[in-house]
Amino acid sequence: MVSDEAERLVALARTDLARRLGTDAAMVELVSAEPQEWADASLGCPEPGRVYAQVITRGYRITLASGGRRFRYHSDNKRVKLCERAK
Repeated sequence: MVSDEAERLVALARTDLARRLGTDAAMVELVSAEPQEWADASLGCPEPGRVYAQVITRGYRITLASGGRRFRYHSDNKRVKLCERAK
């Protein structure tokens, strides 16, 4: 069972991916949403040249699919970040 927090974050990720792909959020499928602890505030997706707080950050690893492709989002309890296209 997915928690209310996870459902809210999945909805944010779906909306973001639909916007990026120019499609409707209903066309974005949830593959998985797994609790995760990230080593720092980068959520496991550090950007070059940026500095991140070195604090354990709880969130989710969310995998979505659309158009035969998979996409991985990482989250904390407030935001989602497209980390990479999943393989």
